[in-house]
Amino acid sequence: MIGVLYGFLSIKNRVYASINSIDSAATPSYPKSEDDDDVVPMPMVMIDQDADPEATIVQLSFGNRLGALIDTMRALKDLGLDVIKGTVSTEGDIKQTKFSITKRDTGRKVEDPDLLEQIRLTIINNLLKYHPECSEQLAMGETFGIKAPEKKIDVDIATHIHVKEDGPKRSLLVIETADRPGLVVEMIKVMADVNIDVESAEIDTEGLVAKDKFHVSYQGQALNRSLSQVLVNCLRYFLRRPETDIDSY
Repeated sequence: MIGVLYGFLSIKNRVYASINSIDSAATPSYPKSEDDDDVVPMPMVMIDQDADPEATIVQLSFGNRLGALIDTMRALKDLGLDVIKGTVSTEGDIKQTKFSITKRDTGRKVEDPDLLEQIRLTIINNLLKYHPECSEQLAMGETFGIKAPEKKIDVDIATHIHVKEDGPKRSLLVIETADRPGLVVEMIKVMADVNIDVESAEIDTEGLVAKDKFHVSYQGQALNRSLSQVLVNCLRYFLRRPETDIDSY
C-alpha cells in the first residue's frame, strides 16, 4: 500500500473559498499585473495520502495565477477520479489550491503508484497548457512547453540519496533529483527489483526538482547498513543514467 506523507506549509491569515462554488465562466484563468510578466513564480505540486483517511489530497500553487482550475478537475475525473472537495487558501501573493479526490469505482483514496504519478503529470500538463509561462520552470517544459528551461539541472550534481533510521520496522529513504515524467514509478520499480518494500511516500515537485521520501523495509524490518548501501547505489546508478535499462544494473 502506498501512502503519501506530506507536511503542509504553515500558512497564516488564510482566506478560504470553496472551489465547488466557483463559477468557471466568471473566473479568469489568473490575475495578471505588470509584475507578473517579470517574475514567474515556481510551480509546486504535492500529494498527501495521510491527512485524510478517506481521500487523497492534492495541493498545488503557482504564485497568485491559478484560477478555479475547472479544467484540472475535469482532467482528474477523466482518470476515473472524483473531486469530492476543493478549497483555496491565500497568503500574500501565494494562492494554494487543494483537492480531495477518491477513485470513482471504489470511493476510496488512491493507492496505486502508477495512478499517483498520472495525477501528478496530469496537473503539470494542465499547468503547461493554461499557464505556458511556467514551462521554463518545469522539467516537462523541455518537451511540452512553449519554452524549455534555460538552466538545465545536472543530474549528477542534483541527485542526493540518503537512508535514515526511522524505527526498528522501517527506514526513511530521502531522494532529491532532477524531475522527469514517470520518475516516481521508475524509482519504486528499482526498489522492487532489490526486494525493498515501499510502505509510504511523499511526492513533492518543486519546479525542476523532485524531492521525494519513502518509508521502506526489507522483510518487515528496517534496512541494515549494507542493504541501505545497495539501495542507494542502485538508485544513484539509475537516476544518473535515465536511459539505462532497469535490468542492466
